[in-house]
Amino acid sequence: MAASLVISLGISLVWIGWESTMREPCSESAPRLLFVKGHLPVCVSVADTARTRQLGLSGRSRLSADEGMLFVFPEDGKYAFWMKDMRFSIDIIWLSAAGSIVHITRSVSPDTYPRTFESDTPARYVLELSAGYVGAHDVKIGDIVRL
Repeated sequence: MAASLVISLGISLVWIGWESTMREPCSESAPRLLFVKGHLPVCVSVADTARTRQLGLSGRSRLSADEGMLFVFPEDGKYAFWMKDMRFSIDIIWLSAAGSIVHITRSVSPDTYPRTFESDTPARYVLELSAGYVGAHDVKIGDIVRL
């Protein structure tokens, strides 16, 4: 399953929308990240290079309720995130290579910078969503995220 997730990410998730504050609607051709518990699909931008991971969502004015950013790392690790140059709060979800949620930090505010946030459990992916998404959709550790 991990290999198929990585292959899917490499092939499917090519839409990078972080540069614009006005995002195109999620279409059939745009990537979606789905929570298997039946939650609403989330259109994701992908940060899969050192440069895009460092930039992340900084400088953006907001995320829509169904929008997020997926950080893809080459191997499992304990990846720390900060709120440098952020303008809005987010929920941060760490995922295993198999897509299982291993850690969640809710409503991280821009005023927490330079503090960093990380999972105690190694992760392969990190998903940033609008603050409140986790609570509104009852997302929990152990839930599976699928493309």
